[in-house]
Amino acid sequence: MKFIQTRGCDENRPQSVSFSEAILSPIASFGGLYVPEKLPELGMDFLNKHLNSSYKELASDMLSRFDIDIEQSVVDEALSLYDNFDDSKNPVPVVKLKDNLFVSELYHGPTRAFKDMALQPFGHILSCVAQQRDENYLILVATSGDTGPAALETFKNRKNIQVVCIYPANGTSDVQRLQMVSEDASNLKVIGIDGNFDDAQSALKNLLSSKSFNKTLKEKNILLSAANSVNFGRIIFQIIYHIHNYLELVRQGSTKMGDNIYIDVPSGNFGNVLGAYYAMKMGLPVEKLIIASNENNILTSLIQTGIYDIGDKELIMTTSPAMDILKSSNVERVLYDLFGAKRTKELMHDLDTKKVYRLTSDELVKLQEIFVADYCSDEEGRGYIKSSFKDGYLMDPHTATCFKAYKSCATKNIDTVIYSTAEWTKFSPVIADALTGEENAQDIKALESISKKAKIEIPLMIKNLFHKTIIHKDIVKKDTIESEILNFL
Repeated sequence: MKFIQTRGCDENRPQSVSFSEAILSPIASFGGLYVPEKLPELGMDFLNKHLNSSYKELASDMLSRFDIDIEQSVVDEALSLYDNFDDSKNPVPVVKLKDNLFVSELYHGPTRAFKDMALQPFGHILSCVAQQRDENYLILVATSGDTGPAALETFKNRKNIQVVCIYPANGTSDVQRLQMVSEDASNLKVIGIDGNFDDAQSALKNLLSSKSFNKTLKEKNILLSAANSVNFGRIIFQIIYHIHNYLELVRQGSTKMGDNIYIDVPSGNFGNVLGAYYAMKMGLPVEKLIIASNENNILTSLIQTGIYDIGDKELIMTTSPAMDILKSSNVERVLYDLFGAKRTKELMHDLDTKKVYRLTSDELVKLQEIFVADYCSDEEGRGYIKSSFKDGYLMDPHTATCFKAYKSCATKNIDTVIYSTAEWTKFSPVIADALTGEENAQDIKALESISKKAKIEIPLMIKNLFHKTIIHKDIVKKDTIESEILNFL
């Protein structure tokens, strides 16, 4: 399968590239992104075939339908990393909360967040491709809290790979920060910035497209790539678990094969729900994709009004920080799929230059045929955490945003899957506040409080963080990121 570009092709790049080329150099012409030239069609035959398959069997077959130019042995090695999750036979449990409502727990990997689902296999594949080509790569990572730890974990000590992770110094939980700054592999560099996630992501995109930066790296015999969801190598693995979740509902006897479901996703950079969108386009029976936002409700505005306007908005720091994003990169891939390259280029140019774009009424109808959206305040989120705990389920604040959207958007009496993107340990102060009224508790105290109240052990991988040595202490201004990276190299 070939991959093409969301904003059309300039004279410096080929019209299409292979999968390996798309993941090694993820930024396309005019600052756009790579997308599949054509999505494979799965249909009922594929779903029935995998009704009793393991997660790895499902993943292997789905990847084969994309006909990626990666040796099967490398794919098998990458997928074997799911064996290191809490349950090697079921890395993504689907838990029933009540009639028609289920939670997909995506956080059972090594860093306790959903990014492990894609980054664990992706890191292995990228490193293998780099070694096969005898090339050295600098992997840039911008994180709002979960991508960073997952990327550092998957790439640490891998050959032909160096990683620089950029995070907002005051925009993550203590656990997320400690997961990053205590990494001691020599091929990793973690940089805190005086800014927010949008600043970190903008810095990443600017560096990826910077001719001078790339030239400097080339002189050092280093090529440039990224581990954010701008890289389709992330997205391809995020399609799989949506299919798995549907099959789980069928296996549990709640959904009949072929019946539609709702998919309810807490959304920031739009990569998670983009995987669901592609699964839907490939034949997964989905009624609507429900977009749950926090008070940075730019996506709710887009889907309800057709207007994406960041001109008068300032990023709000919320209790669900992984969703504190105003420029959601992967919306561009949906715009391309619905409206084509020419229109996508126009819309993204308007966003870059005018800080706003507006869909036509016909375009908005197309968007609303697929998506519905709502947003949840911090106060509402705490209420959902508290009420859910009383019903026997402990969840993090990102998952909580989905409950508001579920109530307002899931209008049909069919199954809904809510996506839980992080374990409770990643955001314990917020949860402790909701459950016990402890305000502004330090992470370790909040963890202990929740552990006692819920009668659940704190995982050792989290508990041990508070005793590890801090390796990466740098916090820099945004305009010094490039020099910090070059000093590291």
